[in-house]
Amino acid sequence: MNKKTVRDIDVTRKRVLVRADLNVPFAPDTTTITDDGRIRAGLPTLHYLRERGARIILCSHLGRPNGRVVDGLSLKPVAQRLEQLLGQPVAFTRNCIGTEVEEAIAALNPGQLLLLENLRFHQEEEENDTAFARALASLAEVYVNDAFGTAHRVHASTEGVAHYMPAVAGLLMEQEIEMLGRTLEHPRRPLCAVMGGAKVSDKLGVLEHLLPRVNGLLIGGGMAATFLRAIGHPVGASLLEKDKVDLAAGILHQAEELGISFGLPQDVVVAETFSAESPSKVVSVDQIPDGWHIMDIGPQTVQSFQERLRKCCTILWNGPLGVMEYKRFAEGTTAIANLLANLTDATTIIGGGSTAEAVAVMGLADRMTHVSTGGGASLEFLEGRELPGIAVLLDKEVA
Repeated sequence: MNKKTVRDIDVTRKRVLVRADLNVPFAPDTTTITDDGRIRAGLPTLHYLRERGARIILCSHLGRPNGRVVDGLSLKPVAQRLEQLLGQPVAFTRNCIGTEVEEAIAALNPGQLLLLENLRFHQEEEENDTAFARALASLAEVYVNDAFGTAHRVHASTEGVAHYMPAVAGLLMEQEIEMLGRTLEHPRRPLCAVMGGAKVSDKLGVLEHLLPRVNGLLIGGGMAATFLRAIGHPVGASLLEKDKVDLAAGILHQAEELGISFGLPQDVVVAETFSAESPSKVVSVDQIPDGWHIMDIGPQTVQSFQERLRKCCTILWNGPLGVMEYKRFAEGTTAIANLLANLTDATTIIGGGSTAEAVAVMGLADRMTHVSTGGGASLEFLEGRELPGIAVLLDKEVA
């Protein structure tokens, strides 16, 4: 990684503005956090700063309030959870700029932490408004971006603020860049990518970028329907991107030319309607009934995918292999997750988003080598794009 990190800059007793990704899920109509993984992921950076007596000003977004104050999207419950995890008080302000914030910062002692209210209560945040970015920058002497999950956004707190003060990566940001970057450029081989999710269009850039880099590619989820149609199979009423069938065929042809082991479902679980309670059955991919929906990969496919993955040294997985929101159609995803969790000699990288949520719900996140905190950011990174929130950080000096 050629970007400076918090280790490369003096933060001792300084005011440090930390952009974190505290966009955590809550139980419906409550302030109960259902998964604090993103909060925990940022703790190493906070511990590092506390140990050096920095005055920490933490900021984040939560949800999509669209520039309005929404009580249900306040970060106050996150401040309370942070207090529990850190074992020390966490101050909280009802705004992220202004007199109240400035007074709270002035009251901070070395090693203490202040969490600002939801940045997106101000529409200027997502607009990357210059005045708003300057106001945030005026709060501190150093900026640390530890929010990989928002690094693909050109917002005031992720890109704009870095133009007005020394800007470096946090320890989580560093880990994300190094783990995903190493997987793309210097993996232990064989390297296999497992790609799922609903649409080929969502992963097209990733597939094209990965093809020359992987030894194997396995396809599941809703996007498999487009690939199955590309080789002539019926897909019933499954989600089909007709305008992407030729592109899918092209990817299959390119994989063959490159000598990449390409795996598509051999059998699938289909349902009469797209619902949790619909009648379902397992069929071969050449026997999908008219009007039925592909809901999961079938048992033969699970076994085939597992056999291939056991031979790999590095595995990158992005996207569920079935309709995860319905438990009875999550068996394929669960089986692959359990296999990866038990591969003691393989490097297993979970590419964020719904896949990261799935392994967290299963209690398997700690048994993966790395679970990315980025959804869209992970996809854009894996496509080979430069992320604005990373590009704006200070470069390391070349020796």
